[in-house]
Amino acid sequence: MSDLNLPVLDLSLLDQGPDAAARFRAELRAATHDVGFFYLTGTGVSAELEARLLRAAKDFFALPEAEKLAIENVTSPHFRGYTRVGGERTQGRVDWREQIDIGPERAPLTDPDGPGYNRLVGPNLWPATQPELRDVVTEWHDHLTGVARKLLRAWALALGAEEQYFDRHFGDPQTLIKIVRYPGKDDPTPQQGVGAHKDSGVLTLLWVEPGKGGLQVERDGEWVDAPPVSGAFVVNIGELLEYATQGYLRATNHRVISPRFPDERISVPFFFNPALDARLPIIELPAELAAQSRGVEDDPDNPIHATYGENALKSRLRAHPDVAERWHPDLVAARTAS
Repeated sequence: MSDLNLPVLDLSLLDQGPDAAARFRAELRAATHDVGFFYLTGTGVSAELEARLLRAAKDFFALPEAEKLAIENVTSPHFRGYTRVGGERTQGRVDWREQIDIGPERAPLTDPDGPGYNRLVGPNLWPATQPELRDVVTEWHDHLTGVARKLLRAWALALGAEEQYFDRHFGDPQTLIKIVRYPGKDDPTPQQGVGAHKDSGVLTLLWVEPGKGGLQVERDGEWVDAPPVSGAFVVNIGELLEYATQGYLRATNHRVISPRFPDERISVPFFFNPALDARLPIIELPAELAAQSRGVEDDPDNPIHATYGENALKSRLRAHPDVAERWHPDLVAARTAS
């Protein structure tokens, strides 16, 4: 451990020879078994690209309200587009943030008998007056997809599987980029920027505006700060990787506390997940690792599904009840009845 609350790992070790690569894999396995979170440096993301992304994010949130609401997510049955402040919920409580959700650019699936999670497939909503947002997000997506694949191959080897294990079982990845602004609050007590939760998929790479704290991670029943580290992403695993390792790796609760007014905070999480219909099989861990598996956490209010699409749909319906009620009342009714 460093003097930070989370370990710091250097991805470039994978390109520095067998010994350095083996050290990275050992550190990766330990960090995600013990904590579920770590900082990742050596990703090759340039300071210039980070600056362009931050500028595009600030320009988007500075657009007139009418332009942002023209692409509001309640107009999208696929949960894409802009969410106004207070328009998302975690554990039933309102999150104090605004954001734009961007996923794979695809045509909607129209099979009425298909699984409910097929409704997450569809086009994005982009601001008409800011074409540069799409350009920088596309570049960001392509670079981080390469980082995510490299990480997953290292994880596979660290868990005793063959290097291409996750490549074989991912199918066409279902990615999601959220560009988020947390406005400042002047209340006397900390406010819920986003409430405590675990991510529903496999892997999250989080970029945070330099110098802006607020992220907290649960460790041993206590909330610890995870301040931004220059040149680093905050990385965490999701529920699907916990399932695939039967609890050897554990998804970890995390939350964001709102900044104090007049400050604000920009963050950009990148979620790298398998195809919606992909079902990650349980990894046959080496005996010494299997002996340390803790089992999947049994939470009846938050079941972990083996099929990624079921996990993703569960999260979307909970987080955006207005979108769910407008476009998917049958799914809401089915969830209520179950």
